[in-house]
Amino acid sequence: MSTTPQVTLNNGVTMPQLGFGVFQVPDEEAYAAVTSALESGYRSIDTATLYENEKGTGRAIADSGLAREDVFVTTKLWNDAQGRDAALRAFDASLGRLGMDYVDLYLIHWPAPAQDKYVETWQAFEEILADGRARAIGVSNFLPEHLDRLAAETSVVPALNQIELHPRLQQEELRTYGAKHGIATEAWSPLGRGNGVLDDDTVTALARKHERSPAQIVLRWHLQLGNVVIPKSVTPSRIKENIDVFGFELDAEDMAALAGLETGERVGPDPAVFGA
Repeated sequence: MSTTPQVTLNNGVTMPQLGFGVFQVPDEEAYAAVTSALESGYRSIDTATLYENEKGTGRAIADSGLAREDVFVTTKLWNDAQGRDAALRAFDASLGRLGMDYVDLYLIHWPAPAQDKYVETWQAFEEILADGRARAIGVSNFLPEHLDRLAAETSVVPALNQIELHPRLQQEELRTYGAKHGIATEAWSPLGRGNGVLDDDTVTALARKHERSPAQIVLRWHLQLGNVVIPKSVTPSRIKENIDVFGFELDAEDMAALAGLETGERVGPDPAVFGA
């Protein structure tokens, strides 16, 4: 098993704090990428219906030689399948593509508030959880107002909220909300995805100080904040580099310097309006 620290979700299920994402990895490349990740020590894999690579991801896990219970698998429901019946059908289809009889974590990919179906969708997720076909259920890209509505109208608190989170968009409000309500925070696009984070003078200076890569500095920052993080790469050397972040620590001065990179700029859509 990997030496990656574990995070305990609000229902007692544990997951690795650092996992591997496959966003924008074509299905035919996902098999090799996930195989490389598992060989490098990752034990958490994050996919989604939208990514169209559940088949390749599932085959790589099946062929890895690892026991199914040793790999934490997350997938997500896309916006076109919101609503109870559509969500249940979409979940069955995801299991079929993955070649699995359960997932460890199932997420609503976006609240899509204009559809006004995420409460009904969450009630379907509660059924899936009760049936044991997902060990935990959560959300992605939900804002406090969406989470407040789930709390008022449903019975299961999301185990996790996966959100865009990187040094340019540090999401203090959502991280604080999650900590208060027992909802783990997971970062997508943790390295900023081309918005200059890895070239920033502060990040590169810290990389020199610690004799690490800029990506390792940013991933270490996430871990020390308590975020679950899922970097993505298809390059074996970078896949290995991204999990090699447990042999050093950022000090308080380093963390303060990185906190100063906040600009509020997104690389992805605004959850308040996306997914109509």
